[in-house]
Amino acid sequence: MRIAQIAPLWERVPPPAYGGIELVVGLLTDELVRRGHEVTLFASGDSISLAKILSVHPRALRLDSTIKDYSIYEMLQLASVYERAEEFDIIHSHTGHGPLACAKLVTTPTVHTLHGIFTPDNEKIFSYGKNQPFVSISNAQREPRLGLNYLTTVYNGIDVSSYKFYAQSEDPPYLAFLGRISPEKGTHLAIEIAKKAGWHLKMAGKVDAVDVEYFEKEIKPQIDGQQIEYLGEANHEQKNALMGGAVATLFPITWREPFGLVMVESMASGTPVIAMKLGSTEEVISHGQTGFLCNNIQECISAIDQVTELDRYTCRKYVENRFSIQHMTDGYEAVYQQILAEKFAKNGHFRSLVGLANSPT
Repeated sequence: MRIAQIAPLWERVPPPAYGGIELVVGLLTDELVRRGHEVTLFASGDSISLAKILSVHPRALRLDSTIKDYSIYEMLQLASVYERAEEFDIIHSHTGHGPLACAKLVTTPTVHTLHGIFTPDNEKIFSYGKNQPFVSISNAQREPRLGLNYLTTVYNGIDVSSYKFYAQSEDPPYLAFLGRISPEKGTHLAIEIAKKAGWHLKMAGKVDAVDVEYFEKEIKPQIDGQQIEYLGEANHEQKNALMGGAVATLFPITWREPFGLVMVESMASGTPVIAMKLGSTEEVISHGQTGFLCNNIQECISAIDQVTELDRYTCRKYVENRFSIQHMTDGYEAVYQQILAEKFAKNGHFRSLVGLANSPT
C-alpha cells in the first residue's frame, strides 16, 4: 500500500527529546515500512526514517529562530502532500485540522488521527469536515456533540524494547515528573504533592515560549536543587533512567489529556503512575495494578504510601500487551483497509490489504 504520513513540522521525527506526536509518527512509519508498505513521510528535513522523507524546511521549526510565521510552512507542507495525492492509496494526517479542507479536493482518502483537543475556533473546521474518517487516540478525547465520523480508537504505541526495565527503584527514593513544564501538565501540583508528602522530586521537560512566565513565576522559585530538582529537557535514555529509578511518576494533569505518552513510558520502565482522573488516564492506567487514579492532591499523597506495593513487572507487561508499536500498527492497518474497502466498494471492486501491500496502485 502506498501511504503518506503527515507529521507536524514543529519537531523532527523522531524527536531528540520531548515530542509525543512525532515519536508516535516515527514508530508507526518505520513499522509500516517493515511490513512492506511504500511510505512517504512529510516532516521536517532533519527527520530520520525508513520511509522516503519529503520536507518544505530543512529542520524542525522550533529550532529555527528566523521563522516568524509558522503557518506558511504548514501550508507549504499541505500543498506538497495534496499535489501528489494521486501517488498514494491513503493519506494519514497527524497535524490536526489543517488538512480537512484540502482532503475534500482530491479522491485519495485522508484519515485524521486527532492528537490534540477541540477549541471553539477549530470546532468550526472540524464540523466542516466531520464526514471524513477520524481516529481518536482515546475514547475520552472524543466530543460526541460534534458528530465526527470516528472509525475507531487506536491507542498510541511505543517500542517497549527500547525501554530498560527497572525491577526496583533507586535508593534514596524519589518521585519523577516528566513532560512540558506547563499549567495543564500540572508541574506546580507535582511540586505541591512532593512538598506536602515530604518526598524528593526530580523533574525533566521543556519550557515552551508560552510557558516561560509560568515557569519563572510558579516553578523556578520552588526549585532548590535538593528536595525539588529540575534537570532540564531529557532525551530518551535520560527519561528512561529518571522514570525507571523513581518510586512513582506523577501525572497531576489539570486538563482532559488526549493520551499522555509519559504514563506508558513510565510503566514500560517498571514505574507505576499516580495520575489525576482526567481525560485518558482511566484508559491508560489500570487502577491499583499499574498506578492510581486520583481526584485531588490528598488522594495523590495517599497513593504514594500504596504505590510501593504494586508489582513493577506487571507495569511492564501491561504496556507490552496494550501499548506496543505492533498493536498500534495493527490498528492503523485495519483502519486503512476499512477506508479502502469502502472506496473500492463504491467503484465496484475490492482488493485486500495483503494484495495492496506491495501494489503500485
